[in-house]
Amino acid sequence: MNTPNNQTPTTKIKNEADNIAYRIGNKIHDWRENRAREKGLERVVVANQGYGSTSWVRVLGRALYKTDGFEEIFDSITQASSTETLRGWRSFTSIAIRHAAVKVIIDDQHEFTITADEGGVIDVKLAVNLEPGMHKVVLDLEDGDSSETEVFVVPDDQRIGILSDIDDTVMVTALPRPMLAAWNSFVVDEHARTPTPGMSVLMDRLHQKHPQAPIMYLSTGAWNITPTLTRFLSRNGYPKGTFLLTDWGPTADRWFRSGAQHKVNTLKRLAEEFPNIKWILIGDDGQRDPDVYSGFAVRYPQNVASILIRNLTVGESVLANPARVWADNRSKQITREKFWNEANDGTTFRHELEKDGLL
Repeated sequence: MNTPNNQTPTTKIKNEADNIAYRIGNKIHDWRENRAREKGLERVVVANQGYGSTSWVRVLGRALYKTDGFEEIFDSITQASSTETLRGWRSFTSIAIRHAAVKVIIDDQHEFTITADEGGVIDVKLAVNLEPGMHKVVLDLEDGDSSETEVFVVPDDQRIGILSDIDDTVMVTALPRPMLAAWNSFVVDEHARTPTPGMSVLMDRLHQKHPQAPIMYLSTGAWNITPTLTRFLSRNGYPKGTFLLTDWGPTADRWFRSGAQHKVNTLKRLAEEFPNIKWILIGDDGQRDPDVYSGFAVRYPQNVASILIRNLTVGESVLANPARVWADNRSKQITREKFWNEANDGTTFRHELEKDGLL
């Protein structure tokens, strides 16, 4: 995992030996992984939709041991219409397979052998020439199961992309408040999660207007919750897309991972990968989306088509306790003049995008 250089004194660790939480976490994981091997638990891979261009693809997934608590979620990933109650904590009972060897097969023709990272995460960029559109990808885990997913290859002449935050943007979670974040992530079942009014219709209309546009769901959430998010978005009518999540827990030199930096790095990567695409960026004012998006607009104005910031309701604001901090007045002025739209729901955003010719 890459670690940002601009770390604050409160989160930066002098060296790996100083980060007790990281060392303890590693020992616990080693013990759990050894126990999983001794018990002969099934090795599985959760494959996530990827994306790419006509000359490369980014393949995403995660290699895990199939624990009892995770089994129900794993077996129901594709059953979005299921009425079964599945609570978020089950996603965190899985055990990652460190440095797992995985064979990637694209369209039954192109084959690669890759290695997962220490969190079992598969995130690789592969050089391969493919036609625009969806392509089948099979992840075949060594001494384990295989899983099938897709990668969406963006046409070379595509000029619009769609990127949306998840928490408090497509679903109401009040994430900034730690206790509520834990409740929503670990306890509340997916049927009890509340979709944001009008946002699924907005995303669906954007997908219809721009059918060849890449769709990204960017979040500071952990890869563990991917199956739950997949079911939630499908059940509530959101178009399929790529999840851009992060790992969970401390790193070798940080007590806490920086969610804002994850978003900044992801947007920078997308701008470099798709230099000719302008992004419709959708977020909310409950965390740092205004700062992150405005900073991106200043650095990459040629890659921004519109910024849509959902204003939390009074009740959500009380729960989330949002701190709207703009670090740069210049960023605020530029983004508001060129790209900025604020509203409480997706319906208002639709009208604004129609005025701008984007919908």
